Amino acid sequence: MYLGNKKGVIMASGFYKEALKKGQKEKRICINEGRDPYLPSLDKIISSNKILTEIYIGVMQVPAEWIVGTRTTSRANAFARNFMPLLAPQSEFGMKWGELCESHVEEGIRDSVKVYEYMNRYYVQEGNKRVSVLKFFDAVAVSAEVYRLLPVKDGSKEVEIYYEMLEFFECSKINYLEFSDLGCFKQIQKLMGKAPNEVWNDDDRSHFKTAFYNLKKAFQELNGERVHVTPSDAMLTYMKIYGFSDLTSKSNEQIKDSLLKIWEEVCLLEESESIDLKEVPEENWNKRKQMFLEKIFGDSGEKQKRVAFIYDKNPVISGWVYGHELGRLHTQKVFDGNVITKVYDDALDGDPQMILEQAIAEGNSIIFTTSAKLLAASLAVAVEHPEIIIFNCSLNKPHRSICTYYARMYEAKFLIGAIAGAMADENKVGYLCDYPIYGQIAGINAFALGVQMVNPRAKVYLEWSCIDGVEIAVERLKKRGVRIISSQDLKRPEEEDKSAFGLYEYRGEKKINLAMPIWNWGIYYEKLIRSMINKTFQTEYETSKKAINYYWGMSAGVVELICSNHLPESVKKLVEVLQNAICSGSFKPFQGVIKKQGGEQLESTDGVLSLQQIIDIDWLLENIEGEIPEYEALSKEGKETVKSAGAPNPETQGE
Repeated sequence: MYLGNKKGVIMASGFYKEALKKGQKEKRICINEGRDPYLPSLDKIISSNKILTEIYIGVMQVPAEWIVGTRTTSRANAFARNFMPLLAPQSEFGMKWGELCESHVEEGIRDSVKVYEYMNRYYVQEGNKRVSVLKFFDAVAVSAEVYRLLPVKDGSKEVEIYYEMLEFFECSKINYLEFSDLGCFKQIQKLMGKAPNEVWNDDDRSHFKTAFYNLKKAFQELNGERVHVTPSDAMLTYMKIYGFSDLTSKSNEQIKDSLLKIWEEVCLLEESESIDLKEVPEENWNKRKQMFLEKIFGDSGEKQKRVAFIYDKNPVISGWVYGHELGRLHTQKVFDGNVITKVYDDALDGDPQMILEQAIAEGNSIIFTTSAKLLAASLAVAVEHPEIIIFNCSLNKPHRSICTYYARMYEAKFLIGAIAGAMADENKVGYLCDYPIYGQIAGINAFALGVQMVNPRAKVYLEWSCIDGVEIAVERLKKRGVRIISSQDLKRPEEEDKSAFGLYEYRGEKKINLAMPIWNWGIYYEKLIRSMINKTFQTEYETSKKAINYYWGMSAGVVELICSNHLPESVKKLVEVLQNAICSGSFKPFQGVIKKQGGEQLESTDGVLSLQQIIDIDWLLENIEGEIPEYEALSKEGKETVKSAGAPNPETQGE
């Protein structure tokens, strides 16, 4: 067989011997590990009942690393699992491999191979030796004629992710991304500034490809293969914190440096459950000793602890901010000069990152950002300042660089529901909710469970203020004959109508307040700051590999319920009994038989929903009349809140 000049023959022979050594080494490793040493064949992996249909895609560049086997078993044993050859150099196979090798060195392999794609992996029908040669020379991509085998949708996570990839591919024509979780392809589309079904142009693809392989190189140099996270996962995390434009404007070394700063965020993706929920405060220190240290030494030897409170709005116009401001004032009073606090309000009117940087420059070592709308800025600053402790008031946010805190208000909502059910003469009660976000939907259902417990015949009529305002929503409830309404929890200091908050009842046209849930932010901040002074917080963080989310409730004193004198004594007594049971842990609102709208019964462990199940609630109880609104139905502020705070229901998350 003619292989060109003598030099070419020698060169090809040398390359084959080197490839053969790699194949033999891979074979030995696989045998020692108890794995099949040969290429997998697609015929053995799938059966006809797993395939929905076959689609011809056309010629395209496919990632070389994702060509993992052969379509049939006929040639599988000629290659090790790394696609390196196993047959002797003098065999016909070896000679042809060498000929292809010489051709590739001199002019490149141009003919496309034929492959079948299944679950984003490629199996060669024609061109095994061409793939082997290209892999030997570390080709990034291989030109291939692709036939796609679509799997049957079986509800598995892997198949769901795959179909998300197909939707993304239709827009982007990008086939080299691989994510570990659902929703990531949609997030990439969004972070690229694209509408859900917007098509990418050639420049988009070119810039993205360059950015991805730069990030992938940095990921590999940081030994990313040691963690069970893909380069695509790392890129998504990077883009969430720094943005896509950052990847296109930095050198490889700068990208590597930035990736190193957020490495804990990347490694967090390894965890099957990424959030460590703290249900109660850790109060295991010697309180008398702590008070003595604060009195004599201030903060364990430091003169003063400086704490910044950053608000998205201000206490005059926002009941939410007003509640946090009361908490700040409580904290400053309790620590009596050992803790100095400073307010930075209306942060969203400017650049919140600049405000955070200003707070750090002014000596604040602890920062509380009191809105989920400030989460992105908090995270971006936290990765640049690991010496600063930053808390964000939000729920269900998996980040290692910052901690989040929120209150289990659903416990108070359950009690309010019990009151409403006991007071509902017409078996009708109303619930007015602000936004369909984490925590809020749990509150709706907890309220409905409270109603159901004392009055199984009563219905809860649900309305949303984030659609067309509070007044219109209340009017709709009144037209349905609803006289008892659970409304907003927080009031502004100048609010004239004090009865329009919490649970109230219409008696004629007069509103009578029945009960009011209280967010005790002062207690929350006091306990969090104490945990940092006595190093309990630091210990919690260091002993956990997960994101720290504080989610305290009534037992910690951060949630209260105030009952008015308009309630009958018997109802007050009922509330007292239930509240004591919740605080002691002997009773939980989400326990027993729980049925969704439509009659489906919820599965739980020992008859009680876990805290994470409660947070992730994206359904409504069967005694609720109403629905969770879709994203497009929300007001402008509602959309902004849902985007930043997050929504358990996919229909309300927006794109």
